[in-house]
Amino acid sequence: MDIRTCESTCVGHPDKLCDLIADTILDDLLFEDPSARCAVEVMATKGRIIVAGEITSSARVRVRESVRRALIRAGYAPFGWRVNVHTHSQSPDIAAGVNTSLEARGGEESAYVSLGAGDQGTVYGYATRETSQRLPLPLVVAHDMCRRLDKARTEGTIRGIGCDGKAQVSLRYEDGQAVGVEAVVVSIQHMKDTDLEELRRTVRTQVIAPALARHDLHIDEDTLVLVNPAGPFTLGGPAADTGLSGRKLAVDTYGGLAPHGGGAFSGKDATKVDRSGAYMARLIAETIVDAHLADEAVVALSYAIGKADPVAVSVDSRGTGIVADEVLAQAVRAVFDLRPEAIIEQLRLRQPLFAEHATYGHFTKSSRWNHFTLNTQELREAVEARANRNTLTW
Repeated sequence: MDIRTCESTCVGHPDKLCDLIADTILDDLLFEDPSARCAVEVMATKGRIIVAGEITSSARVRVRESVRRALIRAGYAPFGWRVNVHTHSQSPDIAAGVNTSLEARGGEESAYVSLGAGDQGTVYGYATRETSQRLPLPLVVAHDMCRRLDKARTEGTIRGIGCDGKAQVSLRYEDGQAVGVEAVVVSIQHMKDTDLEELRRTVRTQVIAPALARHDLHIDEDTLVLVNPAGPFTLGGPAADTGLSGRKLAVDTYGGLAPHGGGAFSGKDATKVDRSGAYMARLIAETIVDAHLADEAVVALSYAIGKADPVAVSVDSRGTGIVADEVLAQAVRAVFDLRPEAIIEQLRLRQPLFAEHATYGHFTKSSRWNHFTLNTQELREAVEARANRNTLTW
């Protein structure tokens, strides 16, 4: 028996609020200046929001307006907050390396070679055949529960709840398949006069049960269900718990069930391979799974700051691949253009739509960078060209 656990957060969770603010700032810049450079961090505490980082753009920077829009979207009153802004332009050393890649400085001429990677490090993409979204099932269910909580608040179907909340789902696995629900934990902010026992029953029937049923899962006699296990949750948001952008990396990606390079997404423009490289690695992993080359895939892309081409590419099929992982990695290099500018162009990452995906994970099927025809046939052909055809079973 194996237990796998993932969590998600509601839109008003303090950390997620900071992510939303950071991506709203980025979107507002990109709306006027698609070439804007942005790397901002946000902290929110009781009555105060601090925005700091680097912004280089021809657009007028309206950080405080962006903050107010994000607060409204997350369910908070937009006024009564002291907003401190500490931003400056991108380092000229970093800008020089990004604007003209190492390859271009060395005289290489090739399409999309102009931009160098905005940072060094390894990014990871993951996909699994377990769900139609190619994400781990516990994560998909946890995201579903938080969406339902937020929808119940905005539509008034559950009265008296606030915008801060979390959901955690633990599933039992046997032979790699989910066979039952071990535990569900939901914490949701509520008004002081709320009947806590009534709220627990309502959340169980209107949020937990339908989210599980949607994925053919059900509460059984061995399932532990906890709603607000600490008791009353009347003070929420930044007033109760200081929020920081980039602190919910597992929620943003794969629920902790796949590697993460450590770089956050929100507030960063696409020249930062922390973001664009991770999005491409996810697309590649999904293509591998959809091409029936493996049931699971972890794709790792390693970059050097200022260099366009990655310094290393690897694939780990976790023992499910129909060919050696080295063959998959070779085929990936042959099929996908992994240089930052090519990634930005292919995934259209200069469009101001990042804030739409700051909550409930960046890699759900609603994410626009998954709305592209996957190169499944081309990848299969590349694998065939590099492997013994007699070893392949389509």
